[in-house]
Amino acid sequence: MSIMIMSRLFKMNLGGCNRKLLAVRLADFADDDGRGIYPSVARLAAETELSERTVQRILAEFVKEGLLVVVKEATGRPGVANAYDYDLGRLFAYKPGETGDSVSPVEDGQGVTIQQDTGDTGDGDGCHGDTRTVIEPPLEPSSERGSASATPDEDPKRIERKFKAWFLKWPTCLNSSEKAARDAFIAMTAEERAECIDKTPAFIAAVKATRHPKFTYAAVYLNERAWKRMDDPKDEIGPPTTHAPFSQPWMALLLAEVSKPMATAWPAMTAFQRQQAASSPQAARAVDMERRTKYGWPKASRMVSEQKPLPVPALLVGISEQFTGIDPKSDLAADWQALAERMGWPWPTSGFNRLQVPDGRPEDAMNEFQKRLNESRGHDDAA
Repeated sequence: MSIMIMSRLFKMNLGGCNRKLLAVRLADFADDDGRGIYPSVARLAAETELSERTVQRILAEFVKEGLLVVVKEATGRPGVANAYDYDLGRLFAYKPGETGDSVSPVEDGQGVTIQQDTGDTGDGDGCHGDTRTVIEPPLEPSSERGSASATPDEDPKRIERKFKAWFLKWPTCLNSSEKAARDAFIAMTAEERAECIDKTPAFIAAVKATRHPKFTYAAVYLNERAWKRMDDPKDEIGPPTTHAPFSQPWMALLLAEVSKPMATAWPAMTAFQRQQAASSPQAARAVDMERRTKYGWPKASRMVSEQKPLPVPALLVGISEQFTGIDPKSDLAADWQALAERMGWPWPTSGFNRLQVPDGRPEDAMNEFQKRLNESRGHDDAA
């Protein structure tokens, strides 16, 4: 899937909604260079709800216009389709002719034409613009039209335009039920629709910034009001929040830092350190551990020495709720200090009244912390 190509296509005028729909679906198969497109016509027709003849016609148009390049022709064997690559240079420079999806003229009831527009033709923003279409007269009485949630100052046609503009920008729109999403959108209050439209771009960006971005169906997103997750400081897509030194989230950030692989780009030893290391094996180990603590985890070293408030990712804020405060003079605090010294971790020894750490004995507690961190991030490597 090439989000880059899809996002560019959404903003382009490709000469009609059917052409844009198919172009975006093809981009969903391509890599960021536009290569590797080989779905069957039947699959494209089923997923775009276009007829197979329409899909074939548009594909032929794209090839003729140079937007698509046939890199391998179908052999005629079942399941073997043409393979295409996008010519990104021609695609992004494309300017359509008068090929829009035409609509019938509208008359005023006395045979006089009052509107003669074509679907997307001439619309600089393609499907993202407010495309003029024919609205058939409603069959139900006016008192029954619209949604129960539509306020008197909200025109159903205006709601529909807002929905269309929103829906086409949702990452899974091609795989989502447009009807289910529309019903969910209409069922919201005017304030919720405005909030959804306003916050969805930030939500999409936040999800893409996670380690394993995954988007749900459009209707699910709307029904769950998922954009509100960004206001939850413990949610994975919530923004980092700043926390004081030695608080639970701050200590979780420190433990996450020392759980990372040790940095290996250390400065060369000074002459004094070389002299010390040469004096005995014990002195050499002491020099090595001193350097490991200082250079092995640079961010953790700065945290311990500077003791400043820092932004903590939402993921760690949630995990830190399981931390417990212990007396810095207790045996358990001494055990944590001993573990840090064995590992060479930077470790705070002053500046706090309570030491916030995962519950349990240090080794077991750290293993459990790292396990939770890995599970929350969705991978098996060390944090």
